[in-house]
Amino acid sequence: MNKIQFSIDCKYYFVILTVLFSSFASAQQAYVIDNKNHFWDKVQFGGGLGLGIGSGYTDISVMPSAIYNVNQIVAVGVGLQFGYLNSRNYYESYVYGGSLITLVNPIPEVQLSAELEQVRVNTDYNARNGFPQYSDNFWNTALYLGAGYRTGNVTIGARYDVLYDPDRSLYGSGFMPFVRVYF
Repeated sequence: MNKIQFSIDCKYYFVILTVLFSSFASAQQAYVIDNKNHFWDKVQFGGGLGLGIGSGYTDISVMPSAIYNVNQIVAVGVGLQFGYLNSRNYYESYVYGGSLITLVNPIPEVQLSAELEQVRVNTDYNARNGFPQYSDNFWNTALYLGAGYRTGNVTIGARYDVLYDPDRSLYGSGFMPFVRVYF
């Protein structure tokens, strides 16, 4: 093989390698361009609404929340809680705060949950039966562990506050059924 032939062969190899590497480089570049941030595609909003009205009793609650689906099994999120309770001639109470939420779906139909809730409770009691009027303001912390049946965007289940103390808790029981909806 002479020197001229070797030089021509090297040029062809160089051209072929350049074309291959430029195709590889543009494929890599296209991949980076197509790899957009899909954060908002993985966010779902939902929560709950509550309304209880009876003879001299009113209970209104609004609990919006948002979750981020880390993958098909795990989601994490935050929630807010606002509530108003009134028992005529007895007390009036405002509840507000937030929560951190973790949801785990080991199979599509089962949802396990952990929710750390911190709420402020402001209650004004009316004077009654010889007791003077007074106010009770405190923070209530709850750690709910729960499980539910999930179908589509709706989960129905129950949760239990593992920090429940009947003398200090906002609620009358540590056990609480729930309906959770996310869109």
